[in-house]
Amino acid sequence: MRRKISGWVIAVLCAILVFGCGGASSLDDVKLYVAPDGNDAWSGTLKRPAADGSDGPLATPGGAVNRLRQLRAEGRITGAPVRVIFQEGRYYLAEPVTLSPEDSGGPNAPVIFESAPGADVTWDGGVPVTGWRAESDGTWSAAAPPGCGAPGVPVSALWINGQRRTPARTPNARNVNGDFPRDEELFFMESPVTETDSAGKEVSSRTDFRFRPGDLKSWPGLEDARVVVYHSWETSLCRVSSLDEENRVVTFTSPAVWPYGQWVKNQWYFVEHLAEALDQPGEWVHRTREGLIRYMPLPGESPETVEAFVPRLRQLLVLQGQPEAGRYVEHIHFRGIAFEHTDYPIGQEGHHDSQAAHSVNAAVEWTGARYCTLEDCRIAHTGNYGLWFRRGCQRNVARRCAAYDLGAGGARIGECGNPATENEAAAWNEIDNSIFLDGGRIFRGAVGLWIGRSSYNRLSHNEVGWFRYTGISVGWSWGYDPSSAHHNTVEYNHVHHIGQGQLNDMGGIYTLGISPGTIVRNNCFHDIRSNPKLYGGWGLYTDEGSSDILMENNIVYNTTTGGFHQHYGRENRIVNNILAFSSNEQIIRTRQEEHISFYFLRNIVYYDNSRLLGSNWKDDKGYVTEGNLYWNTAGPVRFGDDDLAGWRARGHDLLGMVADPKFAAPEQGDFFLSPDSPAFALGFVPIDRSRIGLYGDASWKQMPEMLAARLGLDRIQP
Repeated sequence: MRRKISGWVIAVLCAILVFGCGGASSLDDVKLYVAPDGNDAWSGTLKRPAADGSDGPLATPGGAVNRLRQLRAEGRITGAPVRVIFQEGRYYLAEPVTLSPEDSGGPNAPVIFESAPGADVTWDGGVPVTGWRAESDGTWSAAAPPGCGAPGVPVSALWINGQRRTPARTPNARNVNGDFPRDEELFFMESPVTETDSAGKEVSSRTDFRFRPGDLKSWPGLEDARVVVYHSWETSLCRVSSLDEENRVVTFTSPAVWPYGQWVKNQWYFVEHLAEALDQPGEWVHRTREGLIRYMPLPGESPETVEAFVPRLRQLLVLQGQPEAGRYVEHIHFRGIAFEHTDYPIGQEGHHDSQAAHSVNAAVEWTGARYCTLEDCRIAHTGNYGLWFRRGCQRNVARRCAAYDLGAGGARIGECGNPATENEAAAWNEIDNSIFLDGGRIFRGAVGLWIGRSSYNRLSHNEVGWFRYTGISVGWSWGYDPSSAHHNTVEYNHVHHIGQGQLNDMGGIYTLGISPGTIVRNNCFHDIRSNPKLYGGWGLYTDEGSSDILMENNIVYNTTTGGFHQHYGRENRIVNNILAFSSNEQIIRTRQEEHISFYFLRNIVYYDNSRLLGSNWKDDKGYVTEGNLYWNTAGPVRFGDDDLAGWRARGHDLLGMVADPKFAAPEQGDFFLSPDSPAFALGFVPIDRSRIGLYGDASWKQMPEMLAARLGLDRIQP
């Protein structure tokens, strides 16, 4: 107790010395309050409005930022911590809250934006939709709030009672996410349209294709609609330029990344945001010419009682440093704040990305930020990514946060290109003990957690689930060129329900490029389900030159096309993993090269079909396998044409074995090894699944289940 009192006394004395000449007398002078019934003209030093209305809390986050700048200009913030405390309520933002280097705190004097104890605080980029009117056809209509969307551009989302509703689409989908689509839920392209390129060669068009009879029509609402076209691992969101019903050719306003028909001749697509497709409960559409939002209610909903929102802003919180000039936003912390409702409208040009929805921004986006944190925050109901630590972001932390119902992906670190200077490198950032659920609701190719050309970052103890492409992606370099993505650590994450039958060429963990020092360990990846019409739903996926990466102590099960797949790379180490229950081949090696592709050591491969090895295993000197245990519950273990003896004769698994590893209940995802498991004789080290995923109090660890129920997510493949 003496030490605590002494420390407090010293702090007060220091504050008096610091503020004495500036008119401030105590640390209380740098504590501000914000409340929904506040006023940005007030001082912000009172929690509640004064009885005479002369003073009280501030009203908005932007007002608090302006007040802090005023205090700083007056010399009243010079060396003590600053706290901005928000009372419970929803704070509607007219523009993103933007902080600059001059708003920074210091190592011992941070600036803290936080909720009051027990308060539910939301910074909201949306606006309520009110005045619903019941129409004779069973739909409701309401005026679109001012400032939402753009001329000829519908708003991207509508939320009713906290749930995202489905843009009117044709064909209809069985579930609101469009997961595991059946043939009747999609249109299929009849054929590509050929054209002559600049070299005089006949090629498939990137703007046109021929549709099947009756699929597309010159609907009046087509001007607001967009066509969602699947390209293996991405989607194009296309706006229609013209539609020739007689010749059944649709032309889009901008070219896709790939020619139509590149991956499959009967390419699949559907149409959404189409007024003429408003035909089932839970669908909605924004008619831009009329300025109306129309909605077909679900049973039990009433226009007088629903709480409806549409987004207005694209971003909610921006930290904008200038790392190229060595000017950073530093030591600013956000605690207990929710960020909700962002837009990402698709203009007349449409939207096309080559991978990972990489051009899409984030609701919370930092550039040139250092030593800043998000803690116990929530990012939800977005049209874009949730969080992005961009260029020049160093030593920032997001911990115990939740991001869900995301138009794109969960969180990103770094950029798609190498930093121009050391100051502009994104490095040493951490995302820990956080939840990322239900992403890719608009941009299906988005990733749960993404690290680009960035190094020394750590992703740990996170839960990532229900994304329509890859769970975690590390590296953004193709081939063997030098990359600035290295020494990243991915550990103790729980990644599940990835792909959802929509996209392909994905992984629970997906790596790219040379990445020395990168470690993927002690994670659990399961239910990686790609679209069965193409290829590529893997657990551990080393793609495009992935090299010098260690993947160890991971549990992988229930994948579509393999627990481990290496496209091509050099000397990766796949050690002490459990790979179980791929629907097709269990381990896959695609490219034969003049070096060691990987070392496959002391793994357990457990499966229930006749397919162990996939693709190219003929060059026995191009890979090393040793000490692995293989078991097939459906029959003999075969290494291509060989049994174990033949496999050993080729120089592989001289110490390996074929034997039942004696898991506790593998069909239920329980891979606990019996004490008499033969795996121990091979040096296999048990993987403690209890340490994987979220940590902390029971309510936090149960949060994903609660959110999944609220969002209508299903853990079982339909």
